Amino acid sequence: MSVTIALVILGIAITTFAIKAAGPALLGGRDLPDPAQRVVTLMAPALIAALVAVNAFADGTRLHVGADTVGVVAAAVVMAFTKRIIVAVFAAAAVTALLRLLGL
Repeated sequence: MSVTIALVILGIAITTFAIKAAGPALLGGRDLPDPAQRVVTLMAPALIAALVAVNAFADGTRLHVGADTVGVVAAAVVMAFTKRIIVAVFAAAAVTALLRLLGL
């Protein structure tokens, strides 16, 4: 491993630590104000939705619709009817695998 890579990893580790320590250090044991608490609560679902959208519709450098996109749609349909995430995950995997097996 080169020195540059080691320095980048060290810099990322220090930055991550500083970001995680900033909240408790600035709040000093106090609760977040209600508007900030609402934003923090909604950040995780929004981030997950964004990651799913990017992975479902992007192929490196371009947008596309493929077997993985249809798998995500299948998971959404299963979730809408069953509300069981494990069934949705297996449905998405099965649909994606079947479409790739068929060459689509």
